[in-house]
Amino acid sequence: MSRTLHDVASGTLFGVALNYQGLLDQHLAAFQQAPYQKPPTKPVLFIKTPNTRNAHRGVVLQPAGERLQPGPALGVVIGQRASRVSLENAMAHVAGYVVVNEFSLPEDSYYRPAVKAKCRDGFCALGPQLVARDQVANPNQLSLKLFVNGELRQESSTADWVRDIPQLIAEISEFMTLHPGDVLITGTPQGRVDVQPGDQVEVDITGIGRLSNTIAAEASA
Repeated sequence: MSRTLHDVASGTLFGVALNYQGLLDQHLAAFQQAPYQKPPTKPVLFIKTPNTRNAHRGVVLQPAGERLQPGPALGVVIGQRASRVSLENAMAHVAGYVVVNEFSLPEDSYYRPAVKAKCRDGFCALGPQLVARDQVANPNQLSLKLFVNGELRQESSTADWVRDIPQLIAEISEFMTLHPGDVLITGTPQGRVDVQPGDQVEVDITGIGRLSNTIAAEASA
């Protein structure tokens, strides 16, 4: 492929919260209380701002005095403009897939966007390459594994998604146009772990690749 990953995935980074059934189940009791009153009925979206972009083998800085948690996720790269697309035609708008590590500080609430938790510099690593859509037989049956210093710390599967890729594209494009190069971060599973400066953090997704990043301490002001 002549174009780099940055070229084909240079658009907006859209995160989808609570898209793993296990994670949603953990919060069901809270969603019956104020201010929620009921579980979400549409995708819960947030944006990873441009400053969060990071790459394979990039360094992720742990903010001083904060807990840092990686978030393994499958990224879906949009290849064609998508506006009000149907479920049946949604996959035609996908260029391919990429491994994402959506770093965050711990979150206490899904009611308001956690900008300070999710939008720190370098908090969204993508890589190591784009895998074309037709090279992945079934993106709904992919194993996600998180390794810290070579030790398996988290394991899940895209089979546990609340909404699969066609559902996400159809529901999101109903009110917002997706453009070529945009990336849908399809969600992180339950069970986030803490990482420390010096740790090597790797996300492995079956058939997509293995994304590696190193954690370093943020320099004091």
